[in-house]
Amino acid sequence: MSGLKTAVLLGALSGLFLLVGSILGGQAGLVMAFVMALLMNVGSYWFSDKIVLRMYRAQEVGVGHRLYELTARLARRAELPMPRVYVIPDRSPNAFATGRNPQHAAVAATEGLMQLLPDSELEGVMAHELAHVKNRDILISSVAATIGAAISMLTYFSMFLGGGGRDREGGANPIAMIATMLLAPFAAMLIQMAVSRSREFGADRRGAEIAGSPLGLAQALKRLEAGVKRVPMDANQATAHMFIMSPLTGKGLSSLFSTHPSTQARVDALMRLQHGGAGRQST
Repeated sequence: MSGLKTAVLLGALSGLFLLVGSILGGQAGLVMAFVMALLMNVGSYWFSDKIVLRMYRAQEVGVGHRLYELTARLARRAELPMPRVYVIPDRSPNAFATGRNPQHAAVAATEGLMQLLPDSELEGVMAHELAHVKNRDILISSVAATIGAAISMLTYFSMFLGGGGRDREGGANPIAMIATMLLAPFAAMLIQMAVSRSREFGADRRGAEIAGSPLGLAQALKRLEAGVKRVPMDANQATAHMFIMSPLTGKGLSSLFSTHPSTQARVDALMRLQHGGAGRQST
């Protein structure tokens, strides 16, 4: 269900891009915006692991370390190449996965996460992160970011370069153009966040399969929500979507503007898995 929802959302984002291009005018501008956004996000996608790991001062660990050994067991179970494993020197409990594909993946957990969770719950968290790797969610996020950035660039081009490539006789309604400039980036942002929430549900589901049970992850999510509120993380907003629990929790953002589903919705979905019926997930 989450895969279908993601496909629909990406389709909506692509449709919005084409609609904005047609309203603001100019096929050349549409192509230019897409190419510029693509170049920006290809660089981000290719080097995201190095950038984000350095940003959070992550330190690689190896054989014999609790997190490494636990992740190695889960990676074998998931039939994934062994990712690089990192520990982040931060007391706030959280974790993320990064890397452009399963062969170049890395998973990271904070010291606070390892101190907070017993092995059964830590397994649930790391299985969730490996599910992101298996589902290629970094690629999906990059596609959404590319289209979203292209929409924003189109509006900027129109604002600062006088709008599209249409002639006046066949040009768009000025009011429609202004409304599009104001609303299109906002709509693109909402769709991108919905894509992110959908992928979290998907990673929860597959993570439960990798771990062998949804109970560890469900219990871990409850602890993480309380832990993140109790010990906030000094996180960059641009990377908030990568973490298993938004490090921006408790800062007054409504669920509409969140990169993550509510913790209760995620726990409820996991409990439905436990009782043999996944049901329908919602964001």
